[in-house]
Amino acid sequence: MKLIIGNRNYSSWSLRGWLACKQSGLAFEELTVNISGEDWEEAKRAMGEVQPSRGKVPILWDGETVVWDSLAILEYLGDKVGRDRFWPKDDVARGMARSMVAEMHSGYLPLRRALPMNVRARHEGVELPDPVKADVVRILQLWAEARARFGHGGPFLFGTFGAADVFYAPVVSRFVSYGIAVPGFAQAYMQAVWEHDWMQAWIKGAEDEQWVIEQWDTVPAV
Repeated sequence: MKLIIGNRNYSSWSLRGWLACKQSGLAFEELTVNISGEDWEEAKRAMGEVQPSRGKVPILWDGETVVWDSLAILEYLGDKVGRDRFWPKDDVARGMARSMVAEMHSGYLPLRRALPMNVRARHEGVELPDPVKADVVRILQLWAEARARFGHGGPFLFGTFGAADVFYAPVVSRFVSYGIAVPGFAQAYMQAVWEHDWMQAWIKGAEDEQWVIEQWDTVPAV
């Protein structure tokens, strides 16, 4: 398999696709592209392997099968290796995990737009408008419920690392980058995600990148 990802520092969707591949346990080759570079548009035209996704990342190639969109990639890998690797076995827990992932996948636009993922950044005193505050509160409520009801088997949302953690890992990164104040249970969860070996590998890759997207490297004017 081959996974095409964008800039590690900025691409939250790429992080999700990459973590899903790591969680699958399957071997894969990764190709990182600078989605802001002048050569990316030319590469998209020249590389037939990116055309099915309209040039958006991540893109997973598995033989002749091409899968784009991070949720589709996670579900495809779940079909290959068994869904229990990604989702809780308990029906009730699995129902909540799927709902949380779907909500993350399609929602929280104020948070995404105001606080773009920037692994290397550290901002303090960022004033959040009400729609962003509402997103933060909603996320913390979901984290609290998942941890209280289903998190007894480990430090992650549903105990062991799974699909929900894959999808909320970029949120953890955003909360760290923009100094979002969170209660103790959320701090413990964020620490578990941040210190996970796979996240540490991604963070190191982001720190080693030379690419800079200036509009995402300034203090957000929210």
